[in-house]
Amino acid sequence: MGTGGFPLLTLLISAPALGAVLVGLLPAGAKRAIRGVATAALAVPVLILAGMLAGFRYGAPGLQFVQRVDWIPAWHIQYFLGIDGLSLVMLLLSAVIGVVAAIASYGIDQRVKEYFVWFLLLQTGVLGVFCAQDLILFVFFFDIVLVPMYFLIAIWGGPRREYAALKFLIYTFTGSVLMLVAFLAIYFLTGARSFAIPELAALIPQSIGHGAQLLLFAVIFIGFAIKLPMVPFHTWLPDAHVEAPTPISVVLAAVLLKIGGYGLLRIAEPLLPAAAHTFAPLIGAMGVVNIVYAALAAMSQHDFKKLVAYSSVSHMGFVLLGIAVATPLGIAGAIFVMVSHGLISAMLFLMVGVFYDRTHTRELSRLGGMYRTLPLAGTILAFAALGNLGLPALSGFIGEFFTLAGVFGTFRVLAFWTVVGLVLVAAFNLILMQRVVMGPVRPEWKELAPVSVRELVTLVPLMCGILLLGTVPAVLVNVINTPAAQIVARLGGG
Repeated sequence: MGTGGFPLLTLLISAPALGAVLVGLLPAGAKRAIRGVATAALAVPVLILAGMLAGFRYGAPGLQFVQRVDWIPAWHIQYFLGIDGLSLVMLLLSAVIGVVAAIASYGIDQRVKEYFVWFLLLQTGVLGVFCAQDLILFVFFFDIVLVPMYFLIAIWGGPRREYAALKFLIYTFTGSVLMLVAFLAIYFLTGARSFAIPELAALIPQSIGHGAQLLLFAVIFIGFAIKLPMVPFHTWLPDAHVEAPTPISVVLAAVLLKIGGYGLLRIAEPLLPAAAHTFAPLIGAMGVVNIVYAALAAMSQHDFKKLVAYSSVSHMGFVLLGIAVATPLGIAGAIFVMVSHGLISAMLFLMVGVFYDRTHTRELSRLGGMYRTLPLAGTILAFAALGNLGLPALSGFIGEFFTLAGVFGTFRVLAFWTVVGLVLVAAFNLILMQRVVMGPVRPEWKELAPVSVRELVTLVPLMCGILLLGTVPAVLVNVINTPAAQIVARLGGG
């Protein structure tokens, strides 16, 4: 099947879907078996990726583990899978977060069977997005992600879950439609006989005028900017986070937002490099707006979870900045931020769940003194917040440093506002710690259950990843250097 020997990528993508089938065959009352089968199915991609790491050719250009067969021949649509260093790190992040979120989901006690079926299908779509090299196949997996996410929020979410789920679906599906329209326009304007990204990238400069390229890039960019999300298309995210159950917020922040940044790096920039160059200053400016506006919004929040949600919007501004810089350092910084933020945001949302499960409130004004009441939980939250503000030796520092260094070399005016944004990011994280873990112990929180073993199982691996990337960043940089250089070379050729 295909051109890459054993279909590892197909196995990787299909493992969660097969797990969903197995879970569907189990009795609804067999909750322990359902959780066990689902977790095992989600662990399979982690094991496959561990094996792929050993066989991956680091530093080699182009795609690896390629599978390519006709899917819809009449329209020249192919089942075209392949990965490079960028795809590999996104897959690793997605697979690890999938297992962590599954274990965190053991607290879900209502309609457990349905929950894990939808969760497994969600993971199938996510893994497929990061492997797809055909534009229509990419949209196919992108849309697979939307449906399970809608139901996971609408059924297991908070009081306003239906509103939040519908808003999520409308926004992100609109982005999907915009992308699809632009992809079809590219296909017809180039006269291509394929939707494959590499082939289209070679045809576009000779087939489409600069004005049309600008319009197509703008449409594709907005589609991915909604997913990222970029201000002003961000309003769906705080609502979705506040209403989603904690494990789904973990997946949403750690993985699903990264599809927006990944799509810009995988599709928008390489396909339309001349337009990307023209729009770079605007993209950089919008990145700064994201950082500063969302940081100020986070500082004004009274809901613990909403503060963390706006933190995600702010950090995605660094991704936009790195993409706008379009140097090897800037692109590597954008990728590093995506991976680092995936780990840190997952920790923060898990900690929201830890405190909510014990206090049944997310109001920051009602929390406080948790260092004394729950010293371990307070310490872990402080670790995550310090990583989020970019403390040296933690992963957040490395990504922000790369991005800031790239901005200083390219957009000097934006560099000043980026520094202002960094100060504001530090401020809201310090405010978070002050409100939750500092201060006197509140009488109603004197007798709270300590952090459980299950909770530690979800948190400790994330802490280790944040420390590893912060102290030995080469483990990630060595993987992403080559795809970053290729993206820059393509942009330089535009």
